[in-house]
Amino acid sequence: MNPDELKSLLHSLKEGTIEVGEALDRLRSLPFEDLGHTNVDHHRGLRHGFPEVIFGAGKSVGQIEGIIAALLDKGNNVLVTRVEGEKALAVKKAFPAAIYHSDSRCLTIEQRPVKIVGKGKILVVSAGTSDLPVASEAALTARFMGNDVEQLFDVGVAGIHRLLARTKLLYSAAVIIVVAGMEGALPSVVAGLAGKPVIGVPTSVGYGASFGGLSALLGMLNSCAGGVTVVNIDNGFGAGYAASLMNRS
Repeated sequence: MNPDELKSLLHSLKEGTIEVGEALDRLRSLPFEDLGHTNVDHHRGLRHGFPEVIFGAGKSVGQIEGIIAALLDKGNNVLVTRVEGEKALAVKKAFPAAIYHSDSRCLTIEQRPVKIVGKGKILVVSAGTSDLPVASEAALTARFMGNDVEQLFDVGVAGIHRLLARTKLLYSAAVIIVVAGMEGALPSVVAGLAGKPVIGVPTSVGYGASFGGLSALLGMLNSCAGGVTVVNIDNGFGAGYAASLMNRS
């Protein structure tokens, strides 16, 4: 339940178009619903403006299906992250309306159209093609949470002219998510060019000394450019969520 739905429910109760018992039934599962294996946070939409998102890695198909059913029952759209293809196909059998986004390893179900609530555009920039799964997760999350999102691919520092040719796009964004592996230098460059909030996302892309993304993480944390915030390694979802909060109107 989100703030608009709660306002509508209270207005209907005040106007007498619904009974007190019906209102209680709709509020009964707040703040959470115990499924045995999971406590589904139905109150999150009221607190944050976005419903709970399901982290699919490590969960069984049955657990994911149970959480999805609980969220759908309360009228929510559903986003499941980190779902591999075979598991996603199994979930789709139970929920035919589900859409699997293989590029971002995410599954979505939209019971109602996503309303644009962001005040500006979120730009997702990826250093290399190998960073696209994480960048796609960030972009899908931001779109799902009601933002106008644009993506800029393969503009890493190994060929900085590719980025410099798109500076107008950087300037047009309200928030910029920059996804990079290897040495993780791109967020510093972008933040030096554009006076916008920059969220750096280190990826585990790179050779042995990149230590599974640790080099990129440390490089971004030590950025010499002001305005760079950094999320965890490969955490495209976290970047999309943070950008949505920054971009909220």
